[in-house]
Amino acid sequence: MFVVATAGHVDHGKSTLVRALTGMEPDRWAEERRRGMTIDLGFAWTTLPSGGTVAFVDVPGHERFVPNMLAGVGPVPAALIVVAADEGWMPQSAEHLAALDALGVAYGLVAVTRADLADPGPATARARAEIAATSLGAVETVAVSGVTGAGLPELRAALDRLAARLPAPAVDDPVRLWVDRSFTVRGSGTVVTGTLGGGRLRVGDELELAGTDELVRVRGLHSLGAARPEAAAVARVAVNLRGTPRDRLGRGDALLTPGRFHRTDVIDVRLAGDPAADLPATLTLHVGSAAVPVRVRPLGPDTVRLRLARALPLLVGDRALLRDPGRHHVSGGVRVLDVAPPPLARRGAAAARARILADLDGRADLAGELRRRRLVRVGTLIRMGVPVHAEPVAGDWLADPEHWRQLGERVTEEVSRHAREHPLEPGMPVDALRQRLDLPDRVLVEALVRPPLRILAGRVGAAGVDALPEPVARAVQRVRAEYGDRPFRAPEADRLVDLGLGPREIGAAVRAGALLRLADNVVLLPDALDGAVRVLAGLPQPFTLSAARQALDTTRRVAVPLLELLDRRGATRRLPDDARIVVT
Repeated sequence: MFVVATAGHVDHGKSTLVRALTGMEPDRWAEERRRGMTIDLGFAWTTLPSGGTVAFVDVPGHERFVPNMLAGVGPVPAALIVVAADEGWMPQSAEHLAALDALGVAYGLVAVTRADLADPGPATARARAEIAATSLGAVETVAVSGVTGAGLPELRAALDRLAARLPAPAVDDPVRLWVDRSFTVRGSGTVVTGTLGGGRLRVGDELELAGTDELVRVRGLHSLGAARPEAAAVARVAVNLRGTPRDRLGRGDALLTPGRFHRTDVIDVRLAGDPAADLPATLTLHVGSAAVPVRVRPLGPDTVRLRLARALPLLVGDRALLRDPGRHHVSGGVRVLDVAPPPLARRGAAAARARILADLDGRADLAGELRRRRLVRVGTLIRMGVPVHAEPVAGDWLADPEHWRQLGERVTEEVSRHAREHPLEPGMPVDALRQRLDLPDRVLVEALVRPPLRILAGRVGAAGVDALPEPVARAVQRVRAEYGDRPFRAPEADRLVDLGLGPREIGAAVRAGALLRLADNVVLLPDALDGAVRVLAGLPQPFTLSAARQALDTTRRVAVPLLELLDRRGATRRLPDDARIVVT
């Protein structure tokens, strides 16, 4: 299936043509049929000569109903522009074409209707000339009569050729179904319709309501008037939602694949149309089937910031249009550059932002987003429409490589600065370091810490002697020089004082792993425990305290707390008779 929207001036025969092509009545309301004028969106479909199916979204042509027209055209990839041979190019022809151009619609054809009433040549030439300067470019034209049927076979063949030119549908994309109708069916509940532009829908799928993030489940699917277990883009679909009240959603809402879209009420966009400086302060943004009032803040010559009256599920690269409803004027098309822009709080921020936006083209760019945002979660980028093909630096965080390198350098600088200012503290608290680096998550700090730094007891510092202030490190080195060949002898209290190791200094050295504390004023070098186990394992098992003291060449002052520490760590086990064995 492919989906095409009609476009053109009021009373140029759009609905008559759809009726003649499909045999179906696109006007759904009795008032439309009575007045002979389409007011709201209509839907019909038919089989083409190739065997493929075309579904029509028939839109109203009167200027009073342009918002309805835009709701139908927004999600549709191709247009059938209708111009009457006996009236030619008219004001709503121009406004509809401006809307198609603003939305970037690139595929279409022209049907010159009422060819039985006037020569279609002049209308054809004018339509081609007007359309050639837009996103549609050169289009095929077919002269037809919805009354006599002349030209209908040629139009069907042209629709087949148009369908063959369309890009392959993105069936693996997440679903974003813009709702253009919502109603209740007795016995079934709420049903919504829309044009499925990407992805797949299946009965039983769980979707998000864009307005509330509420999860709803697909109870049933219809397409082309028949129930189906699934529907793939591009298609017109009717979705029956289980247990969802009718007033919960309507035209302009959207059904979404959960977790794949960013709802935003502030966007930065590039404008194609009126200069940014000439835009009024308030306009209406049309995207998908939604029409939302926006406040406009010019940034650069062709870039503006839009503040939406309600949040919409938008992606980088989305096409939309701005319209001034008071003047019935399409101000221009916009391409979304950023769906999560930074605030503009400082003087000169708008001009600086304009310089950044000048280099963006609305295409999702992972490297560029990382460069601008520096740190960002994977899920945030995915919901913005940016494909992620890089490995996180920590948790689900991605980082710009240069920024990450600079952060690594700053970790060393900040920890060193903290050590100078607080020489006897056992390193810098992790949260303090996180705040100094302006990082949003503790896991990032943990990933940035590299040897010789380490995290111990919630603090970041150097390991061993390198973590100590110079006087303490020098004192520890003297202990090592004096007792290195007598690893189980501990300096006496007065010797510790002579070395400059008071209680605070000993505490700092112990926390840094440079000394091992057995008891008050009883310290050994940190590798003494492993050495003691090796010595004791060579004794006849079990062994006594006296045997251990002699084998270790130490005093009872050291041997007692040393063996008790080994007991606590499970390296030795004390027996009922106070002897011990080494646990292997």
